[in-house]
Amino acid sequence: MKVKVCGLKQPENIKAVAALKPDYIGFICYGRSPRYIDTLPTDALAAIPASIHKVGVFVNETAETINLLINKYGFDTIQLHGDESPEFAGAFKGKVIVIKAFGVDNDFNFDQLQAYANKVDYLMFDTKTTAYGGSGKTFNWQILNKYTLDIPFFLSGGISLDNLDEVKKISHPQFYAVDLNSRFETEPGLKNIEKLEQAFDIIKKTNITDEVRS
Repeated sequence: MKVKVCGLKQPENIKAVAALKPDYIGFICYGRSPRYIDTLPTDALAAIPASIHKVGVFVNETAETINLLINKYGFDTIQLHGDESPEFAGAFKGKVIVIKAFGVDNDFNFDQLQAYANKVDYLMFDTKTTAYGGSGKTFNWQILNKYTLDIPFFLSGGISLDNLDEVKKISHPQFYAVDLNSRFETEPGLKNIEKLEQAFDIIKKTNITDEVRS
């Protein structure tokens, strides 16, 4: 199981999270979010080891601005968290890794995802809200059994120390990574390192157990 820590915006906190060696670190490039990176200095990201993917998270942004911030911050991955079309997402595939996020509820139509095949590298399933992510709420993970494409997915939305044991029980073959955000914060954009350390310990134990079983 891969780990993405999302929503960082303070340089010292970024260093502390990077020291935990997550697989992905996400930066919110959406002005309406309390985790918006705003004028974050580029050297705050330059210090992140190359082994960690740097993810720019965008919501219904223009291609021009996305390209500008890819170049500015050195993002090797983008997460499209709005209503971006398959064609829009596909225009970036090959240049960077593309994650397309969807808000999920009990009425979510998984058939719509077929249009994103060959247009994205990963999907993300988050809890559907009136905003775009960061709700701290989970959705009914049993609905993931309806997902049948071969595109690996990230699981987001309300993942915490209280439910990581339930996350470990998800056996979907395309379950690729967890996205840790609001439930691991002291305040929006400031991650609680102690809580993240506990989460990493739980996840690593899961991976070790899986390797032994295989």
